[in-house]
Amino acid sequence: MEVYLAQPRGFCAGVVRAIEIVERALEKYGPPVYVRHEIVHNKYVVESLKAKGAIFVEELSEVPPKAVTVFSAHGVARTVEEEAAARSLPVLDATCPLVTKVHNQGKRYVGTGRTLILIGHAGHPEVEGTMGQVPAPVLLVQSVQEVKALTLPADRPVAYITQTTLSVDDTKDIIAALKARFTDIQGPDIRDICYATQNRQSAVRDLSKLVDVILVVGAANSSNSNRLREIGTEAGVASYLIADGSELNPEWLKSARTVGVTAGASAPEVLVDDVIEAMRRIGPVKVQVLPGREENIEFRLPAQLAAS
Repeated sequence: MEVYLAQPRGFCAGVVRAIEIVERALEKYGPPVYVRHEIVHNKYVVESLKAKGAIFVEELSEVPPKAVTVFSAHGVARTVEEEAAARSLPVLDATCPLVTKVHNQGKRYVGTGRTLILIGHAGHPEVEGTMGQVPAPVLLVQSVQEVKALTLPADRPVAYITQTTLSVDDTKDIIAALKARFTDIQGPDIRDICYATQNRQSAVRDLSKLVDVILVVGAANSSNSNRLREIGTEAGVASYLIADGSELNPEWLKSARTVGVTAGASAPEVLVDDVIEAMRRIGPVKVQVLPGREENIEFRLPAQLAAS
């Protein structure tokens, strides 16, 4: 069986930074270190950090007084920051810098008097954090239909921002609908869309032209991993989201001569290796990495953890 690995795949710079923040905090301060929400959406990553002494909580009320606290890569609302400050918790902010950039864009837009529209998925922690960072009401839209259902007047000055785990392709129809709906609208340059999301989606589109089946390594609650599987399906290729090799169903590969493998931005390469090993147990496998965009972006760590 020919196996093609998408390039790029797996960890992005924001995820690498977030995990490193937890690991360095454990080294510097000793366990336990408390993390609000999953640091990234991947069970393997969360469990391996738990084994090193990280404790994951959903609410700050679960964090003991004076305990070192990490905010996840998805970002948090201002109320969470204020609660941490009121309790004098020592906080390390692992919010992805690209998410912070979206927060700042939203604040700038409402600061000029525009009504802010956020393109994203309801209930996603990044969306909740972004809506909670902007000091004004934010309208969330998830589809073209929801744009049409907005009750604002057509001449209302509006602006839009987007969830970082959505690509240019994911948002283009909604943005077009917004521009058709409002006469005075502003939004960020498409170059501000998360590079990692766009690159991984483009790599899956390239992969779909070559293979019979696509396996996306990632967690069920990972927005970007789910989207990679959807893109494969939309391209007409049988595509499956799996956490690791234990979830590989041999039936999926029965008539496949070529299999594409990629991984969401929060899935480590060790899980890709695990899936390939599971395929080897089914039959002989020849692995080839496709050419793709090289990523060399690195984000700085918080000053408290930067190497001296």
